Amino acid sequence: MSGAFSQSATGLRPSGGPYQAFPLPVRGAATEPREIRGYGADHSGPPEPFGLPWALRSLSTADYGVDTLEDGRTRYWIRHQVLRGVTPRMLAWWFAHLEGTVDIGGMRVNRYRAWHPADHVHASYARRLPDGSVGPGAVLRLREMLGGNPRFTVNVCSVIEKLDEQGFIHNPIFHGICGLVRMEYRFKRVPEGTAYENCLVFGARSALGRRVHPFLERIVFPPLKGRFWLRHNIEEVGMFEHFLPQLYRSETGLAA
Repeated sequence: MSGAFSQSATGLRPSGGPYQAFPLPVRGAATEPREIRGYGADHSGPPEPFGLPWALRSLSTADYGVDTLEDGRTRYWIRHQVLRGVTPRMLAWWFAHLEGTVDIGGMRVNRYRAWHPADHVHASYARRLPDGSVGPGAVLRLREMLGGNPRFTVNVCSVIEKLDEQGFIHNPIFHGICGLVRMEYRFKRVPEGTAYENCLVFGARSALGRRVHPFLERIVFPPLKGRFWLRHNIEEVGMFEHFLPQLYRSETGLAA
């Protein structure tokens, strides 16, 4: 069953009720610092906004919605506008190299914060593979505030299940439980760049999971948080066009 959504200039709005859009960072301020550092994993406040020389993508650039799956789980899904100049290989590299910085217009910026300057707080690898690389079996450590709203703080470790040029899957751990939330990304090379689709699936597959789903959804991932996630994800994915190709080439020496 598809969820009913309408779009407006101020943000995502579920039919029959308002969705509050939070202000985005002011861009191009004359007092911009020359370095934007990352926060530690224990930073609990919102990220300090900073300007970048491009705007975030609007909701109108993507197809998106919410479904209830046959097993009772909830799926928030997005089909993004094609990422021009970005290849699946670049994306696979990015998710294995979230730590570090990127140069943007002469400003040194923490990579994760550059990916979404209004919402992202911290990203690191809580566990790498024995050879020091990142792939299936490694664990991400993520902290962000969807919409810059403390009500919708994400503060999780997430086990990587898949990471290659076809896509990325990781499973956040909430309250010691792995598998309650599943993040799936699919990449496909197209002439202009990459067709990028992803979804967030919430809920347990079991019969018990179906019965307690309304309670878990209300406590762990309420629908409004899901709608904030849709907006956040459309915005962050659109950022790749602006910095990832140059970062990838400078770090790897490869063209694509």
